[in-house]
Amino acid sequence: MRRVQLDKIASVTARLELGRHAVLGEDIPAEAGVVVACRVLNSKTSYNTLEDVHGRFQTLHPGDVIAGVLGHRDALYGYSGVVPAEVEVGSQLNLLNLGGVIGLGAESTPGIGDPFALEVLGSVLEFPKLDHRVGIPARIESAALASAGLPADLPPIVVFLGTSMDSGKTTSAAVLIAAATRQGKRVAAGKLTGVSLLRDVLHMRDCGAEPVCTFTDFGVVTTTEANAVPAATSLIAHLAESTPDLIVLEMGDGLLGNYGVHALLKDPAVRGALSGIVLCAQDPVGAWGAEDLLKERYGLAADLVSGRVTDTPVGRRFCQEKLGLPAWNALRGDNDSLNEFLEQLAHPSEANRAVVSP
Repeated sequence: MRRVQLDKIASVTARLELGRHAVLGEDIPAEAGVVVACRVLNSKTSYNTLEDVHGRFQTLHPGDVIAGVLGHRDALYGYSGVVPAEVEVGSQLNLLNLGGVIGLGAESTPGIGDPFALEVLGSVLEFPKLDHRVGIPARIESAALASAGLPADLPPIVVFLGTSMDSGKTTSAAVLIAAATRQGKRVAAGKLTGVSLLRDVLHMRDCGAEPVCTFTDFGVVTTTEANAVPAATSLIAHLAESTPDLIVLEMGDGLLGNYGVHALLKDPAVRGALSGIVLCAQDPVGAWGAEDLLKERYGLAADLVSGRVTDTPVGRRFCQEKLGLPAWNALRGDNDSLNEFLEQLAHPSEANRAVVSP
């Protein structure tokens, strides 16, 4: 065992409430969720920050000692990497995302350059038995919220789906939350899929949602087809405990990504709990394909189209004329479509469920 002072502590570890002074071990299980301390080896001028446990982004410098978590990432835009087959003190890994997920195999990416290279210093130890001086490698699941199934009585739930990352989901969700809270509604919000990062749910909180939570609160670093459903049902159950008037959920990544969106949409319980769907798309082709995919594969249909495709009159006309769907641009203050949608949520129907056989 050795002791180090952590310069930065990543948000992925937030529920563990790690202190600055850490005790490290040489036993490092090569498994997602294991907390490791690493030294930053290189400098960067873009994508060069780490989100801390409070949601603040701190610039990283060579020599900084950080605490993050082993995990994987499959990013369309940004770095991708895997959990290494083995990890030991001195191994060189990469910082895969701003939330502190650490893995192997990230490549240089246009616009953000080479990833941060990290030297592994050891596993961060926790001491579960106060009367024993024997530490074990810390894992984020040890501080996770309790698992739960979907309750029978749920408030209206609206979900934001996208054709890809950066298609406008979080921005649109935040604007809807702000509008609903101005109407006096109590809104809870969460993120169901993606890679650990607090930024999106903190943005939702800033717009009035309370409580907020993400899959990381349930011990998941990166969602997959295998873990997305149990994490999502627990998250929804947790939010429902606060008896909100509305639950707003975001599915990170896109409909055809690798983070478990498919597993959620094909799950009968999750699919049946949805009261409304907002589809966020980059362009007309994406909007058309996503709506077709929702109907053909899952028996669902969007209620609104938002995102970058609605930034211009051409895109909005396409959604309205070719898809037969309202086009709502969250950045333009288009309140008529939004208010109509919120009214629909207040009086839920079966209009957007099982419209065809999936």
